Amino acid sequence: MNVLIVEDEQHLADGLRFNLEAEGYDAQVAGDGEAALSLLFDESQEYDAVVLDVMLPGKDGFTVAAELRAAGNFVPVLMLTARGRAEDVLRGFESGADDYLPKPFELSVLLARLNALLRRRLWFDQKQPRTVETEKSPDSPAAEAIEQFTFNGRTIDFANLELHTPEQTIRLTLMEADLLRYLIRHQGKVVSRRAILQEVWDLAEDTDTRAIDNFIVRLRKYIEEDPAKPAHLLTVRGVGYRFVADASAST
Repeated sequence: MNVLIVEDEQHLADGLRFNLEAEGYDAQVAGDGEAALSLLFDESQEYDAVVLDVMLPGKDGFTVAAELRAAGNFVPVLMLTARGRAEDVLRGFESGADDYLPKPFELSVLLARLNALLRRRLWFDQKQPRTVETEKSPDSPAAEAIEQFTFNGRTIDFANLELHTPEQTIRLTLMEADLLRYLIRHQGKVVSRRAILQEVWDLAEDTDTRAIDNFIVRLRKYIEEDPAKPAHLLTVRGVGYRFVADASAST
């Protein structure tokens, strides 16, 4: 497994590389965002994961992640955030990061998070998707293991992190896929913003819940025929959101 460490603090970068190599990884270091993107866009290089610091000279970690995703590169990204600020975490998710870790961190925790991302990627690469019909109860065991979900001519392929529409195929980040899966599992029910933050992304209860709205806006662009007049991903004023597969049930 080849890991790119993007960190401008030399002692930390060297320590991470030493410990990752001791764990059997091949590790390379980039000291700023431009150098990281140059390596990641080099077709002769292939990385299985990126450990990406937010605070970098030049292009910061948010910009690096966003440019990666915009270019269609979906290598797993573990973002290192200062003090674990909820604002940084949410912005990282919006940029396309797959997981986050606040500084300072224990090496064992970083390795566990990185291993989890790599295992999930291998699972996505190897897993054969299984369709779950829309009439399944969202509380049933089958719904908890949703790998593919079809509604209104759209298919969400959780196994491959893709959303297929009649016009195009949209690549989803892990965070977008996790949010969609959560909403589908609770389809027909109102879920609060706080529940989404805590149960989907493991963020503190006192996080500004308005930040979740940016994700909802983006998901509506993916799944709604008219995002300004949503028929599937509905806002419940003052509470949260409700997903309905059958648009006729939302009226």
